[in-house]
Amino acid sequence: MTNIASRDRRVAPRAVAVIGAGYVGLPTAATLAHFGHRVVLAERDPGRLEALRAGRMPIVEAGLAELVADGVVAGNLRFEGSAVDAARGAEFVFLCVATPQGDDGSADLSYVEQAAKEIGPQLARGAVVVNKSTVPVGSATLVEQVIGRPDISVVSNPEFLREGSAVSDSLHPDRIIVGADDPKAAADVGALFSGTGAPLIVTDATTSETIKYASNAFLATKLSFVNALAGLCEEVGADVRDVLLGLGYDKRIGFEFLQPGPGWGGSCLPKDTRALLHIAQKAGYDFSLLAGAIASNEQQLARVVAKVETACGGSVQGVTVSVWGLTFKANTDDRRDSPALEVARRLVTLGATVRAFDPTVAAVEGDAVPADLAGLDICSDPYEAATGAAAVAVLTEWDEFRWLDLARLARLMATPRIVDARNLLDPAAVRRIGFEYDAIGRQ
Repeated sequence: MTNIASRDRRVAPRAVAVIGAGYVGLPTAATLAHFGHRVVLAERDPGRLEALRAGRMPIVEAGLAELVADGVVAGNLRFEGSAVDAARGAEFVFLCVATPQGDDGSADLSYVEQAAKEIGPQLARGAVVVNKSTVPVGSATLVEQVIGRPDISVVSNPEFLREGSAVSDSLHPDRIIVGADDPKAAADVGALFSGTGAPLIVTDATTSETIKYASNAFLATKLSFVNALAGLCEEVGADVRDVLLGLGYDKRIGFEFLQPGPGWGGSCLPKDTRALLHIAQKAGYDFSLLAGAIASNEQQLARVVAKVETACGGSVQGVTVSVWGLTFKANTDDRRDSPALEVARRLVTLGATVRAFDPTVAAVEGDAVPADLAGLDICSDPYEAATGAAAVAVLTEWDEFRWLDLARLARLMATPRIVDARNLLDPAAVRRIGFEYDAIGRQ
C-alpha cells in the first residue's frame, strides 16, 4: 500500500460521468463540478431527473442544493436521462448505483452489472470506470469482465459519506481511497479529488473494497458497544452521558459514534456489516465479534420496544403510542433500515395504534401512504401525533423536538410519559412538568 499526501491544488478539468443521482452520486457529481471538472450526471428516473433540472433536490442533504446550483451556473454540471449518453466521451465514469442487500447478507450487484453492460461499448478508448457504490470484494474484476475491453481500467474508490453531512464530507474528506491494478489509473482518479487536500491512499482493488466494509463494520461495533454500555449504566445507576464524556476525551477513542440510541441503521451500517460477515463466512473465518455486534443491535431494538411497553403499563395492546422521528438519523430523509421505523412497526405488531411524526414525511392518507409506512398514522406535527397518546417515544434526534411546549404536550396526552431513545431532552425539565421519563442509560 502506498500512502501519498495529496496537495491542495486543482488539476486541469476532466470530463466525468456519474451514473446514479442518489445519496452517493449526487454529492459526488456536485463535488467534482465544484472542483472544476465537466460533469454529466445520469438519472434514469424521469421524476428525479425533472426535479434536478428544475433545481429541486430529490434527497434531503444540507448544502446540496447550493452546491448543485453553483455547478450548473458555472457550466460544470448537467443532467441526462441515459447512462450511455452521460458516459459517451467521458474520461472517467463513476458507478453510483444501488447495491441492495440480499436475504443472505450479500450485496446485489445486478444494477452495477447492468450499468457496466450499458456503457461498455460506448466508452471512449482509455476511459476509467470507477466503482463508487459499496461493492463486495472482487467487484472490480466483475466489472472488468462485464465491460470486456482491455483498454478500459476499473478502479475502486469507496465513498465515506455520512448522510446529513454528505456535502461537508465530500468537500473535506478524511482520506481518499483508490484501489486498482493500474497505478496510473489510480493516480488519475486520486487527482480528481486533489482539491480536497485529503491524504490519498493507493492500494489494490480488493483491499480498497475491504476498507469500505471494515470501516462501517467498525463503526457499527462501536455503536453496539455504546448501546450495551448504556444498558449496563441503567443497571448500576451510572449516567451514560458522563461515562461517554470520560471515554470521548481519550484521543484513542474520540467522540464520534458515542451516542446511544434505539439501534444503528441506515443504508450503510446494516448492509455493510452483514455483507462483511457474509464474506467472512464464505472464506471460512469465524468473525464472532462482528456477529455479536449485529446481535447486540437487535437486542437494542427489543430493549427500546420493551421500554415503551413498560411506560404503557406493561403492554401496548390497544394503546395509542406517539412516535417522534422515522428516519434513521436527523437531517436526512432516508428511512432505509431505520431503527426508528423498525421500533414503530414492532409496536404496531404488538397491537398499538402508532401516531407518527417526522419533519421529512408529509401527512397523507389512504393509497398515498408510502409502503414502508403502512400501518402508521402519519401526523402533520408532533403535537397532533401526541394527542391522546399513552406515551411518546423519541426515536430520531431531530433538534426541533428539544424546543417543544412540554406543558401543552402534557395536556394533549392521555398520560404524560416520554421514552427518550435518543437522550435528546433534559430529564429534570421534563419531570418538572409532570412527565414520567425514561431514556437510554440515564436515571
